[in-house]
Amino acid sequence: MTFRLRTPGLGGLAIGAVLSALVLVWVGSDGYRQTLVTAAATYALVALGMYVPYLMAGSLSMAYGAYAGIGGYAVGLLSTKTDLPLVLAWLLGPAAAALVAVLLGLVTRRLSGFFLAAVTLLFGMAFTAFLVDAESVSGGSGGLGNLRELDILGWTPSHYQVVVGSVVVVCAIAFLLDRARLSAWGVIVRTMRDAPRAVEASGVRVPVMNLVALALGAAIAAVGGGLFTYAAGSVTPDTFTLNIVFLAIFMPLIGGGGTPWGAVAGAAIAVELTLNFPAIETSGTLVLALGVLVILLVAPRGVIGYADQLRRRGFALARRGRDG
Repeated sequence: MTFRLRTPGLGGLAIGAVLSALVLVWVGSDGYRQTLVTAAATYALVALGMYVPYLMAGSLSMAYGAYAGIGGYAVGLLSTKTDLPLVLAWLLGPAAAALVAVLLGLVTRRLSGFFLAAVTLLFGMAFTAFLVDAESVSGGSGGLGNLRELDILGWTPSHYQVVVGSVVVVCAIAFLLDRARLSAWGVIVRTMRDAPRAVEASGVRVPVMNLVALALGAAIAAVGGGLFTYAAGSVTPDTFTLNIVFLAIFMPLIGGGGTPWGAVAGAAIAVELTLNFPAIETSGTLVLALGVLVILLVAPRGVIGYADQLRRRGFALARRGRDG
């Protein structure tokens, strides 16, 4: 008898690791390409953060620009206002964003659909206004700049190493979310989206699970905000606008909402169309919107779902050929 051990989500990690390695080889020492990858990693982390409460738990929050901003300003404030190790920003920022998400979730726990999206959208706008007004803390509309370099036990990573670290963090979080999606907790969260009363009847407290999903998503988005701020060397109230939130909603739809890797693939496609396509540089967002429409019509499961469908068809044809 043969036993085969299988780790859920390992196949996606392997494919993601190979594609990431190819991207890093393509980037090399080119500064512009490094900036593109950093932007893609930021988009991917915000989209991954939104994936948990939105696609898994079915709760649409529009405050992810604020959560990414909290992570970014954690890096900026620790760098310019304190002498604490800068690495602490990636602990304090996500923790603060998770706390804010829980408080906002408690306030809006009776809202859903349009009303939840509207209230959280207003919160994001209010957060931006607060950053502009709190000039003594946030630097006002000019933000915080001239950030000091990261020092990890005497080692200061180069810009390329920061890019590599960003890609590794994205792959690690996507893998962990994929494992969580396939776990008992993930099954409960996904069932809660479709049949909350049935989950409540089984003894699970749906409001608590929603808060956990919101906190986890906010923390992931804050990590992305911190990485982008450090790579850019500055942060302003306009760094994380509503534009990135709207893009984050569509990224999983482009890549495929059935897996967190779809958010990563969607982020790469979004950056390519909006930032790295000279032929349509002035209308990249329009092309992205048209791309989303085409994908929803042709491949409702996204690019990854369509590729998986083609793979299954190929295996089926190969099997028929062998049997015939």
